[in-house]
Amino acid sequence: QVQLVESGGGTVQAGGSLRLSCAASRDFGTKINDMGWYRQAPGFQRELVATITDGKRTNYADFVKGRFTIFRDNAKDTVTLQMNSLKAEDTAVYFCNARTPDFDSGYEIDYWGRGTQVTVSP
Repeated sequence: QVQLVESGGGTVQAGGSLRLSCAASRDFGTKINDMGWYRQAPGFQRELVATITDGKRTNYADFVKGRFTIFRDNAKDTVTLQMNSLKAEDTAVYFCNARTPDFDSGYEIDYWGRGTQVTVSP
């Protein structure tokens, strides 16, 4: 099992920057595959922001390319989202995600943090 704790959320003006961090705690023998960040704004469903594999291959949503950077430290089990040139539409609750293999089914299990609020004022 995995527990995720996010930090770094807050309020910033448009054009500013913010860095979100997520620390994972896992049992011995539990492997974390992909990690990532998702967000959910009021009235909208949760959407992918960025993901990164254990081999550090990245995937970004089109609306954050060139502005956000995701990276991870496998030794520390942390994943970070550096957000630059923030826009008002980036306002949302940001959730950390980690995926672990389910050896019984062959699929993956998703773990989620509680979420951290990011508010960007115009």
